[in-house]
Amino acid sequence: MTAAVPPVGYRDAPLPGWAPDIPVDEGEAEEFLRACYSEVPKLGPVEPRINAVREQISAIGTYTHTKMELIHGARMAWRNASRCIGRVYWRSLVVLDRRSPRTPEQLFKDLVFHLEAATGDGDRRGNLRPIISIFGQAVPGRPITRIWNDQLIRYAGHDKDGGIVGDPRNLKLTRQATELGWQGKGSAFDLLPLIMQTGHAEPQLFELPETAVLEVPLAHPDLPWFAELGLRWHAVPAISNMRLSIGGVSYPLAPFSGWYMGTEIGARNLADASRYNQIPVIAQRMGLDTAKESTLWRDRALLELNRAVLWSFEKAGVRMTDHHTESRLFLTHVERELRAGRPAPADWTWIVPPMSGGITPVFHQYYAEADLRPNFYLDEQAQELITGSGDEVARPGVCPVAHVAHTSEAEVPQQQRRSIRALLDRRRV
Repeated sequence: MTAAVPPVGYRDAPLPGWAPDIPVDEGEAEEFLRACYSEVPKLGPVEPRINAVREQISAIGTYTHTKMELIHGARMAWRNASRCIGRVYWRSLVVLDRRSPRTPEQLFKDLVFHLEAATGDGDRRGNLRPIISIFGQAVPGRPITRIWNDQLIRYAGHDKDGGIVGDPRNLKLTRQATELGWQGKGSAFDLLPLIMQTGHAEPQLFELPETAVLEVPLAHPDLPWFAELGLRWHAVPAISNMRLSIGGVSYPLAPFSGWYMGTEIGARNLADASRYNQIPVIAQRMGLDTAKESTLWRDRALLELNRAVLWSFEKAGVRMTDHHTESRLFLTHVERELRAGRPAPADWTWIVPPMSGGITPVFHQYYAEADLRPNFYLDEQAQELITGSGDEVARPGVCPVAHVAHTSEAEVPQQQRRSIRALLDRRRV
């Protein structure tokens, strides 16, 4: 009996290879167009469009999406994200078409606008919206532009007096930024600049204006001393190094954002021993017995940290979801997709929350996996920019909602790392 082969890109299966000079696959283009035009009848008959696309691919190796194809294709990519628990919102994704030629300075201006639009302003600041900004497509023979940062907003990790101040996950990126001339404050929550590179040109640094980054200081509803820890986190998780693939056309720069699920911050970013490692600190301040594991001191400290995150975001008026609510909504999404005659694949190891998984409804389900497109990919080169090796990848923090959303951003076990298409991964049914 032949063993089942895992779908491409999942767990121990290798990610599909990609290079900017590879011509668009005509079959993939046709498959996307038929699905897109079937789901959006107002686009009209599909056969004339397929014929035109075939001619374009034959002539130049690629083709150009119409605005409506781009919008629906991006939403389909989110819908196809097997590792995103927040897919129930896929129809609400705001698509910003940024495909016209841009200088690096113009690109940066658009990225700042993305963060400002996602965050909201005035009385609506904190009412986050899921947004994707799609820049120029890959064209055979032309250089592509990448952002080295895996998210638009990241905190630096500083080597200091034999220890690390800030986020250890970002040590490499912090060193790279420093070598390029950046000077941080040396604090635990220094905002890293964006590093942008086109082709083999010299990378350029761009510092985000603090006004574009909404941060929430963390406090606790019952523990007054919690605020003294000086913890905070940014409101918008915005993945910036994943390639969007729609109908065989690749968009190497297509940052997307949503909002956090509380556990991404409270059970991973601030809790993981390899990140901010706050569980022992909180346990000590709570006066818990840490001499033996059976006191469940870690669990008690973890719970209070997550309470602080959810309470602080709510108090600040910043949109966030909790893992129980999002788990129920994910099953709603699955039911809707099945009624629509579409599969709703999922990667169980990513869908189940990193806290209290057994008491969420997604835990007690089995999900098939599939490699569906459109989708998002974390290519080998992007992985190496983060970690220095293609086999050590951190889990992204977002799926345009909850993640990305997720969305959990901390490191994951080796067997899960190879397929980090996170947030929006290829669905499986």
